[in-house]
Amino acid sequence: MIQYNPKTWFSLIFDVYSRYVIKLLFPLLLFVGLFSLGMCFVVLTVFDYHFSGTIAFHSILGVILGLFLVLRTNTAYDRWWEGRKLWGQLVNDSRQLAIKIHSFLPKEENEHREFFRRMIPNEAFSMKEHLRDSILVGEMDLIDEATKQRVITSKHRPNMINKLLYERVMMCHAEGLINDQQLFILDKEIKGFTDIIGACERIKSTPIPYSYSMFIKKFLFIYSLTLPVSFMWELHYWTVPVVMLAFYFLVSVELIAEEIEDPFGNDINDLPLNDLALKIKRNVSEILAI
Repeated sequence: MIQYNPKTWFSLIFDVYSRYVIKLLFPLLLFVGLFSLGMCFVVLTVFDYHFSGTIAFHSILGVILGLFLVLRTNTAYDRWWEGRKLWGQLVNDSRQLAIKIHSFLPKEENEHREFFRRMIPNEAFSMKEHLRDSILVGEMDLIDEATKQRVITSKHRPNMINKLLYERVMMCHAEGLINDQQLFILDKEIKGFTDIIGACERIKSTPIPYSYSMFIKKFLFIYSLTLPVSFMWELHYWTVPVVMLAFYFLVSVELIAEEIEDPFGNDINDLPLNDLALKIKRNVSEILAI
């Protein structure tokens, strides 16, 4: 995710992201520009046809299109913000679990404390890779080779990390290191991890309905291609840059919505999952430091 100062107007206006959008949209912008140029040439030069163009039709369509884009952007942002809240909850739940483990376990139980110190952050790393459809385990600090093999061979690694945490909690309970009430408290904390990954999977596996996304793109494209009809008799060949500019702004809004509707990927506007996972690791290591 891009970190920025919202008060620096100049740097925001000329930010590199604008150049990234232009580069991404350049083929479409070029097509729209050439199409508008060809339409102006055929109508104004070849046929020398003149008509008192009107912008009323496109003004009405523009209002409808604006409502669609607002709804589209708000829907995508809601998904992005829900994902951020879920990962904020993951940060807090990881801290809470580490604090309670630190309080419940005797200080001399270094082996158990070390296990939780290394395994709790793995929940965040496994969720990050799972949501990105990745099978990497390089960032995980797995306690031993047997544990590593169990994680690697599992099909749902966040579930496996949860299972390993719960197995160790039950081991501590069987050894009399935590009582029944403490077991109940830790059970609720670990269950929270399952709820978070389930909610994240719901966001990831339920995209914006195809018909809705398809209609907006089709509406944008047809609106932009017919836009020269409203301007060419008044602006002549200046219609070309005007249409290209309008197309750039309209499609940029749709492009932003496309990026943030799946907030767990690697796009520049997606959530900073790497930073959040590292924050969890630092916090848990500090809490459970031996």
